[in-house]
Amino acid sequence: MRIRKKHVVLLSLLVLILLLSVWIIKGNTDIVLTEISVVSENLPEGFDKFRIVQISDLHNSRYVKNNEKVVNLIKNADADIIVITGDMIDSRRLDMEMAVSFAEKLMEIAPTFYSNGNHESRIEEYPEFKERLSGIGITVLEDENVKITSGGDDITLIGMIDPAFYMKETDKKRKEKVNVQLSRIIPDDTNYKILLSHRPELFDEYVKHNIDLVFSGHAHGGQVVLPKFGGVYAPGEGFFPKYCMGIHTKRNTNMIVSRGVGDSGFRFRINNKPEIIVAELIKKK
Repeated sequence: MRIRKKHVVLLSLLVLILLLSVWIIKGNTDIVLTEISVVSENLPEGFDKFRIVQISDLHNSRYVKNNEKVVNLIKNADADIIVITGDMIDSRRLDMEMAVSFAEKLMEIAPTFYSNGNHESRIEEYPEFKERLSGIGITVLEDENVKITSGGDDITLIGMIDPAFYMKETDKKRKEKVNVQLSRIIPDDTNYKILLSHRPELFDEYVKHNIDLVFSGHAHGGQVVLPKFGGVYAPGEGFFPKYCMGIHTKRNTNMIVSRGVGDSGFRFRINNKPEIIVAELIKKK
């Protein structure tokens, strides 16, 4: 009788481990489209219901052959533009051909704009990567801004070079240097402004510069998400990060933080599906 009970316990444990493994694997490959509405009085009428698809932190991940799963999801998102917020490649397993091929498919869907991340700062091949993106029609924004037009109105799209390109993570004057960087690249006008910046931990600096909307990534959703507590750890923020997913609002600035598509470092997401963001801009009447 005791032997039978041991067998039942062992079998139950094996089934539990199997179910848990399937759940984790599915959670790492089941990409979701997350729709977010961003309401603003400052948004011009011509951009009411304008749709922006955000891809972040691909990290050379593959979802089916040539990332067809990701591409098909984006095709169905009815995007007006696509923005990429860094870490398309992974410095530990660089696959430039895959990243460029993926970018080409995005360009076939909608005009695409790219701003870099910390992983791009680590590779010697970055100048070549940037040149190849530009060569296929991607607009690479490195501390630059461009005007986007819709319905006779225009807004300003700004791309920020990741701070890892010019300083260490431990730099004590990091925020001060980022403020100088933002002051240099943000136009001094009343236009609705969208910033592409890999770093959500710098939210307070974006608020100081009166940016209307920020698209960010980097945090990977906190990697492991605990009910009621949220994400466990994010680079740049540490344990139980404040900005690791979703939309955050302070004063007149909204920041959308993508959980990202791929992974780096710790290989598994737990209770934290990879995502593609679809942001719809809404003019507040």
